[in-house]
Amino acid sequence: MTRPLVLRADLERDLRALGVEPGGVLVAHVSLSRLGTVVGGEQAVVRALLDALGEDGTLVMPSQSWQLCDPAYLADPSVPPSRYDDVRAALPVYDPAWTPTRTMGLVVEALRTLPGTVRSSHPHRSFVAHGPRAAEVLARHDLDDPVGEGSPLAALHALDAQVLLLGVGYDKCTALHLAEARSGLVPPTVRNGAPVLVDGHREWVWFDEPVVEDADFETVGAVFSATGHETVGTVGAATARLARVRALVDLAADWFARTRDRRD
Repeated sequence: MTRPLVLRADLERDLRALGVEPGGVLVAHVSLSRLGTVVGGEQAVVRALLDALGEDGTLVMPSQSWQLCDPAYLADPSVPPSRYDDVRAALPVYDPAWTPTRTMGLVVEALRTLPGTVRSSHPHRSFVAHGPRAAEVLARHDLDDPVGEGSPLAALHALDAQVLLLGVGYDKCTALHLAEARSGLVPPTVRNGAPVLVDGHREWVWFDEPVVEDADFETVGAVFSATGHETVGTVGAATARLARVRALVDLAADWFARTRDRRD
């Protein structure tokens, strides 16, 4: 089957028709492969998102770098526990400008490396942002609270940002982790660590972070969709969903509080 040819201008047109707000703040999750054959690839997608937002808009994406997690946390079977200390000593220090993302897709990497993009300070669960409100969104990112009140997700909620799921489902929606944090449920924590700069020197820093889960994200996404507070359309060849972070998080936090503590 022939994949449709998609131009940057097509993407911008579709994004505007979907309801992306010029001058707004948008957190996007994008699957490049679902969009069709995009002329210019991931660079064209980033430019189309920025074009739709306009010069006063701010684009945000999660830019996680799992490779810097503690080896005991990752539990990679190819790394024996006897070598964990060696791995901790050898991992490169987190550098917001240089550390690559992992498992986040080509579009995020294109945004991360675009001149003018800034990145938050968390060595594992960072976000990147481009636009006039980037610094405001990324100002706080606590090591022990990577997707809760101490994270850019809380800033996105406060700004009533839009969330775009482009070719992906609610299982990829990072904002739902903020709903977990606001559900009132107390999650277990797990030990983690990372190599970071402290006063200009590399240090291995330990911290305990909440255990998050996404097994029910598609279910709560369907509940949210049924409320009519999302817009569904087509961007390129992909199904796109657009909603408000605040409406989604508030509904999901209540839903998690009512359903998760009843599960076996």
